[in-house]
Amino acid sequence: MNYRELGNTGIKISEVSFGTWAIGGSWGKTNDAEALRSLEYAIDQGVNFFDTADVYGDGHSEELLAKATKGKEDQIHIATKFCRQGDIFDPENYRYETVRAYCEDSLRRLNREAIDLYQIHCPATEILRDGSVFEVLDRLQEEGKIRHYGVSVETVEEGLISLENPNVKSLQIIFNMFRQKPLETLIPQAYQKGVGLLVRLPLASGLLTGKFTAGHVFEEDDHRSFNENGEAFNVGETFAGLGFKKGVELADQLKWIAEDRQSMASAALRWILDQKEITCIIPGFKNIDQVKDNLGTLETKPFTEEELQTIQRFYQENVKDFIRGPY
Repeated sequence: MNYRELGNTGIKISEVSFGTWAIGGSWGKTNDAEALRSLEYAIDQGVNFFDTADVYGDGHSEELLAKATKGKEDQIHIATKFCRQGDIFDPENYRYETVRAYCEDSLRRLNREAIDLYQIHCPATEILRDGSVFEVLDRLQEEGKIRHYGVSVETVEEGLISLENPNVKSLQIIFNMFRQKPLETLIPQAYQKGVGLLVRLPLASGLLTGKFTAGHVFEEDDHRSFNENGEAFNVGETFAGLGFKKGVELADQLKWIAEDRQSMASAALRWILDQKEITCIIPGFKNIDQVKDNLGTLETKPFTEEELQTIQRFYQENVKDFIRGPY
């Protein structure tokens, strides 16, 4: 395992880490026993950072992480998120009393005394622009309930607004071969300011595994079924904002990246880690095989400069005009 420093926090985290949305819910059927085995396997392989949220299975993924990391709290870092239990547009949702209650609920489920990284969970842009929520987080930090805080954002604009606050230690962004806009300004500025970058949905909800056909049908409780067009939340959270059939078509055109590499998925993840500014990727998983596939990224050869230019051109000419939603 390789480790990279989370911005200027002094915390070193595994460059391949994991997100726990899938084991909490909204990705089809879940199996707690398999999830716990997968978490244990990842930890045994050197993974020391996991991302979760209070709304993943209504806190269930936090509870699973508590079980998996019991007795290892000092070695395994956990990031969780808040605000989406309430109205993300309502300033009352970000008041001290409300956020403190969210935080204490997460601490109870995680069975921890402090949260390593507490993130605002894709709030409304105006909330970030107002900035009062950062004062609330400063207060929770002073109380010792959180060690560091960051923001999970939907758009480049929201990321840039967040960077204006000097105590923001991380940004969580959607970034993959299909969604390269953050490379233009956000990623360089975050790196320059010493802010860590966590990459969610690095495989574009599975499109970049190359395993889907246009006729694939997802389970009803899978967000890839009920949110393809942004029916439930930001469309960018599903297939990077691409329609499913278009995404499959584009993924087929990228299958060449797997040549001389373990798989298309490991190649797509390698491309992200080839960007020196990125702290870690946090792909999801539901079983040990998926954990192993994602960890295969560590043995995947880097891309050549010519290949990187080809991927950038492909995005500019074939992909970006089909991305929907705020970006």
